[in-house]
Amino acid sequence: MRWENLALESDHSRADAALFGADAVTTRTFDTPEFRGITFHEIRARSIINRVPGASRMPFEWTVNPYRGCSHACVYCFARKTHSYLDLDTGLGFDSQIVVKVNAPELVRRQLGSRRWLGEHIAMGTNVDCYQRAEGRYRLMPGIIGALRDHANPFSILTKGTLILRDLELLKQAAAVTDVGISVSVGFTDAELWRTVEPGTPAPERRLEVVRTLGEHDIGCGVLMAPVIPFLGDSPAQLRATVGAIAAAGATSVTPLVLHLRPGAREWFMAWLARHHPHLVRRYERLYADGAYAPKWYQRRITRQVHELAEEYGIGPTRAGMPRRIREPEPAGPPPTEPVQLSLL
Repeated sequence: MRWENLALESDHSRADAALFGADAVTTRTFDTPEFRGITFHEIRARSIINRVPGASRMPFEWTVNPYRGCSHACVYCFARKTHSYLDLDTGLGFDSQIVVKVNAPELVRRQLGSRRWLGEHIAMGTNVDCYQRAEGRYRLMPGIIGALRDHANPFSILTKGTLILRDLELLKQAAAVTDVGISVSVGFTDAELWRTVEPGTPAPERRLEVVRTLGEHDIGCGVLMAPVIPFLGDSPAQLRATVGAIAAAGATSVTPLVLHLRPGAREWFMAWLARHHPHLVRRYERLYADGAYAPKWYQRRITRQVHELAEEYGIGPTRAGMPRRIREPEPAGPPPTEPVQLSLL
């Protein structure tokens, strides 16, 4: 995908043509601590409800992604590759060059009102986090959730952001008329690991407070325990601590997912690994020698351990009447050519 495919007619100031090759872009920077070093490229998108390719094996067919790039700066994020489609850097550029689809709420409302739309489930947070820091300024999600509520259209959100609590009242209103599923991503509770691999995210305990708060307002929230990072976050003690914290937060479910390293993310993660844990480089090369996914024996071992701990701590399957959660199927082979898997993992 190239930049011009994301833009409508040009009524904005010109951005860096060498980067985007389009006129319909407004580039902004904000001199505030939370946005220092981040550049925002505002565009008017042609469409916003996108079909997921059938080869992706995802448990949903439609997504809404109001942002590209992510200030969470997770070193393992698979969505880094998508920045290359716009001729943007997939390393630091992915963390600091954020594309904002400023007309996302109006597009969602328009597309939901189309006779061709059949009211199917829409997943959000599946490419980059819709509640990353940019959302605090652009406030796209209230309009999107409001449109989904007004059309009683089922949806789910996966996030690492605490900003979702700002929209708590909207979520409650939507849950009263349609199927709403919320999942929070917490792969580990190790503070040192969090600071180095997810430097732009809220701390794990703050994310778990989101789970607790949503539950207190009768919005069931599952936890995607992802990623479980081999040799850094997968010891029995670490898994127990994480599942215990998830249980204490009142999560309706816990779904473990082992780190996967697709092209784009793999290079960035391995460079980080070489700087911070050089003794693990060879072990990773062996573990991921056959591709983006860890061997099935390893995935099954982690899944079994987490499920046993979840049973011990009393985390059961989603209760009747609770909203659907995002579920990640076990990889059955090589990843699809077009990356569409949950980017927060």
